[in-house]
Amino acid sequence: MNTSVTQQIEQLGVFPIIVIEDAADAMRLGETLLTAGLPCAEVTFRTEAAEEAIRVLAGGFPDLLVGAGTVLSVEQAQKAIDAGAKFVLSPGFNPSVVDFCLSQEVTIYPGICTPTEIEAAMAKGLTVLKFFPSESMGGVRYLQSISAPLSMVRYIPTGGVNLGNLPDYLNFDRVLACAGTWIVKKQWLKDKDFDRIRKEAEGAVEVVKKVRREQHNG
Repeated sequence: MNTSVTQQIEQLGVFPIIVIEDAADAMRLGETLLTAGLPCAEVTFRTEAAEEAIRVLAGGFPDLLVGAGTVLSVEQAQKAIDAGAKFVLSPGFNPSVVDFCLSQEVTIYPGICTPTEIEAAMAKGLTVLKFFPSESMGGVRYLQSISAPLSMVRYIPTGGVNLGNLPDYLNFDRVLACAGTWIVKKQWLKDKDFDRIRKEAEGAVEVVKKVRREQHNG
């Protein structure tokens, strides 16, 4: 596992989950995220354009941490890694995908939502996991409950996370960072509304900074 990827994500505190339908929009998107001070992108394999979008972002922006999301198979994981993805996320715990990413020394954050899945991930040596679907499962309160006996694990909550509840998640020390589609909405990409995306990304960055200032000041 490349710990530097996890360290970068922790430093950011938040990153966008992106559903992109036209890889031609990837360059503008990369520029927009960097301008907004949010140099990270999780491109999901929910569209045919995902692989090429990852390739464009990873190849065109060395300062952008590019990952692949909604990875459901070893084949998709291979495509993502070949395109330049530095980390992989999956909706659930797929042992084949986990084993493949570990064999390639690529950071993998499999999705979990039960103690059984957490223990399965821990058995693979994983200690940072995607918590999905966060809000539907009970959000921060649920994480607090399962973290009592499983305090060695940290989480990346996704699914229902937004600007309003972001501080609640970030204030729980078992949360490494949060991710969500609210930063780069699918429709905004379709409309090529990069100003809106920039503003939303800047807003997310400011929330992280505010939370950390408050934590520091105690």
